[in-house]
Amino acid sequence: MADRDLRRALDLLAAGDWQAAHLIVQEDGSTLAAWLHGIVHTLEGDLDNARYWYGKAGRAFRGREAVHEEIAAARREAFDSDAAS
Repeated sequence: MADRDLRRALDLLAAGDWQAAHLIVQEDGSTLAAWLHGIVHTLEGDLDNARYWYGKAGRAFRGREAVHEEIAAARREAFDSDAAS
C-alpha cells in the first residue's frame, strides 16, 4: 500500500472519520498501519480490539484520552520516515 494512503488515513483519523480510515488501514500489513488500526478502534470505542492492534504495532496502549496525541505522534513518525528515505 502506498504511503499516501496511510497519510490519507491519518487525515481521516484527525477529522474523526474512523470508518473511512478503517477501510484503508485494514488493507495494509505495516507496523504503522497496525498502530493506526489501534487508533481506529480507540476512536470507535472498541478498546479490547485497540489494545490488540497496539500490541501488533509494538506500542503501549495509552487509552482513549490520549488518542489525539497518538494521531499527532503517528503523523510525526510517518513524515519523519519520509524525510529519512
